[in-house]
Amino acid sequence: MKRILSMIVCGCLAAGMLTGCGSRNNVADTAQEAGGAEEENTVEAVENTEVPGEETEPVEVKIWHDGDEAIMGKIEATVNEALKDQQISISFEKKSGLTDQLQLYGNDAANGPDLYFYAHDTLGTFVEMGIAAPISDVAGEDVFSGLLPMTVEAGTYKDVQYFMPVYFETLLFMYNKALWEGEVPETTEELYAYMEAHTDTGAGTYAVVNQHSTAYNVAPFINGFGGAVIDKNGQPGLNLAQTIEAVEYNKKFAALQADGDYNTVTTLFNEGKAAAIIGGPWLVSGIKEAGIDLGIKSLSDFKLPNGNGLAPFSGVQGVGVLKHAVDEKKDAIAQVLKVMAGREVGEALALGSNCAPANMEAYANPEVEANEMIIAIKETAETAQPMPNIPEMSVMWGPAEGLLAAVNKSGEDVKTAAERCQQDALTAIADMQ
Repeated sequence: MKRILSMIVCGCLAAGMLTGCGSRNNVADTAQEAGGAEEENTVEAVENTEVPGEETEPVEVKIWHDGDEAIMGKIEATVNEALKDQQISISFEKKSGLTDQLQLYGNDAANGPDLYFYAHDTLGTFVEMGIAAPISDVAGEDVFSGLLPMTVEAGTYKDVQYFMPVYFETLLFMYNKALWEGEVPETTEELYAYMEAHTDTGAGTYAVVNQHSTAYNVAPFINGFGGAVIDKNGQPGLNLAQTIEAVEYNKKFAALQADGDYNTVTTLFNEGKAAAIIGGPWLVSGIKEAGIDLGIKSLSDFKLPNGNGLAPFSGVQGVGVLKHAVDEKKDAIAQVLKVMAGREVGEALALGSNCAPANMEAYANPEVEANEMIIAIKETAETAQPMPNIPEMSVMWGPAEGLLAAVNKSGEDVKTAAERCQQDALTAIADMQ
């Protein structure tokens, strides 16, 4: 779960969509048009840059990724169709261990890629490597104008935009319609009351399961209370008053949940021993295989005692530009980014791969609008916070989960555990220097 972003998977509930974003078994051949004939699509919007009388030289833009090849294939086909008249094409190549590969070849024009497609939380690492170029080096700010603000924020590092979002994911409240009784609550206090009435830990049956000592899964509470695992300046926030309050609040929920890892809680839900689970789109294929009639609710819809909605981390997938490519393929890359940011790619991913697009216009497509999973993810973007993209985040999972385990599993005083784990985090960050 620490790198759940890199799994990048978005689910689906709409009829006929049986797997989540990232699955290789349910990719439609084409995206369907959302609007009438009067609406311009991305293909029409891309300007033809050919000069009359001149022959355009073909340009191929190479992109490395470490994601789902079916999703990359959908993007590649859509972009290449849009830019075929300008003789601009893209090609994706999968590279396991992409961070290490870019460290070796990120500045190598001959052997490396022009762009990379990856999760946003690695952005700070690539910038500090000296390989990433600001998007402004190749494209204007208007390329971001049609994108969800939260996804754009995810691509900002030290106040500079280095990354263009394409699709994203968040945690969701997922429930078994056959087991859940009545309406899903609107507040976390009402949810807790439901859990008290419908949980029998002795019998091994639960109202709601969650990885209660995993920082990613508890982040909706921490962020919702105004706390932080770490801030954008690299300062750990485990001993903040708001973080302590959130961890204390989560403790009572943890007492009514199974003490288990990802596989444990997923199995409980899929086997019908839990009525609901806090999880993500990556769970959908297994849930469908289990024959569960799945319901979805945005975590943003659950209000905390302070009036804020739960605020999960979001993982954003998108594209970054390598410095060497700016001089060599600037104009071609600008056109590629324009298409990737457009409605047509957003629709193709939503309809063909069940991903929640960064492009806002894609949600106007009736078929996209009817997809309960995708719409719930979009709604969650209202409170979701991009996972920190600073290099220091990589060493924060251990201290943060040490705090949660000490409180939820060992019964340690929250303030005492928070101070100790804060020092552990500061030490881990210092060791990075």
